Amino acid sequence: MEHWSVEDYKNFTNKGTKKTKYRANKTSVDGHTFDSLKEAEYYQELKLRLQAKDIKGFCLQPTFILAPGLKYKADFIVFNNDQTYDVIDVKGFKTKEYITKKKVFEDKYNLKITEIF
Repeated sequence: MEHWSVEDYKNFTNKGTKKTKYRANKTSVDGHTFDSLKEAEYYQELKLRLQAKDIKGFCLQPTFILAPGLKYKADFIVFNNDQTYDVIDVKGFKTKEYITKKKVFEDKYNLKITEIF
């Protein structure tokens, strides 16, 4: 009879990955945990673009205050070489909450969110 530790059992049942409520696999790269593989891949793309001097820089998960008690957390903000910047959200699909926050964000800050699907 084989005996498993609690850790072995968790790894077996979770297959070593945690799923978010929208069934995306959490993925870690460079010590950062991303909500999805797609988001982690976009992060790696940004690193390459930075190395190639295609962009000035980027920031992970910038938070914007929409109203008292209401925040919007983007996935990235990308600082372009021409002094502009892009607010990026990597999406599998749009939730009702996201659609609402996107509208409030775009109205309040007069900026467009770039969605990556």
